Amino acid sequence: MDREALRMVWSPQFWRMAVLWALSLLYSYVLVFLRGRAAAPRRRRPRPAEGRCPVCVVTGATSGLGRAAAAALAREGYHVVLAGRSMQFLYETVQDIQRQQPEAHLKVFQLDLASFKSIKKFGSSLKQWVQEINLEPSIQLLVNNAGILAKSHRITEDGLDEMIQTNYIGPFMLTNILLPLLKKSSVPSRVVNLTSFTHRCVSGIDVCEDALRGMKFGRCSVGGSYPLASTYEYTKLCMLMFSYELHRHLHMSSGVSVIAADPGVVETKIMRELPQCLSWFAFLALRSLRLLQEPDTGVGAVLDAALALPDESGKYFFGGKGKTIRSSRLSYDTEVAKKLWAESSAVFKELQLRGGDFGDS
Repeated sequence: MDREALRMVWSPQFWRMAVLWALSLLYSYVLVFLRGRAAAPRRRRPRPAEGRCPVCVVTGATSGLGRAAAAALAREGYHVVLAGRSMQFLYETVQDIQRQQPEAHLKVFQLDLASFKSIKKFGSSLKQWVQEINLEPSIQLLVNNAGILAKSHRITEDGLDEMIQTNYIGPFMLTNILLPLLKKSSVPSRVVNLTSFTHRCVSGIDVCEDALRGMKFGRCSVGGSYPLASTYEYTKLCMLMFSYELHRHLHMSSGVSVIAADPGVVETKIMRELPQCLSWFAFLALRSLRLLQEPDTGVGAVLDAALALPDESGKYFFGGKGKTIRSSRLSYDTEVAKKLWAESSAVFKELQLRGGDFGDS
């Protein structure tokens, strides 16, 4: 074990992950158990608009759950837009999927959620592309999957903490930019937001603009270690509260439904910044408890959310097999959710103005 690993083992953030995250995961499975045997999930087949393939967008599509989701949704008949930071990895993913599914309809676009410029460019490129291929310029599904677990406080070109922007602010901006395309769909459309059982570890939440920018977490890291576990939990709770608030904004007034999906623990590259020996040990322990899933299995919760009937909007899907449970009590606080929406919108609008975009959000 190297020095970096030893330092992390002695840090409070490591034990927060080792103990609180494990307890939160087990508690989620207890809730599943108490709900009893679930009926087979009710799924809707995607319906094409104007005789074309329905279009879905999957972020973070180059590995892990994003890659598995892209392949699974292609099998369901979607024209899948794979979005990710590396064009090389995107093309490799497309080749892998097409080897298994020669008839799959796939398209790639570069997207870095830690950059407003990249998000804005992606939105414009996607809109132009759907206008070219479709009589109806719309999309039917957005899967906000991309996320990171950063080990240090890094400031993006937009002046935000990288993990907060990638995991929450970026998806918030992307969703708002793509909402017009979702609303234009002649068939029911959907937003699926990936969240995590780790949101249960948050007992109180600060949603002021400074907190959303990561200034709070940046100050914590001065003279000490970056609170990577607390920051990750914070982003996942924000993503969940955003899902519920977006559902309240859209479900009764439009054909857009919103569902949160939590796959549980999946063996992905989310821990790639941590010392390899620690991530290896964590996966070994979870595998021995039969709590660790491969991406092709863990994607079940994402598919449940993506293909659920419209009346399932606003629910929290956990662990696959169509199971829904209650999230934390804090996640249902509507007043905090409204403030989170307002403060997130303020950050978004400031970046729009700074970038010379005076359009509506």
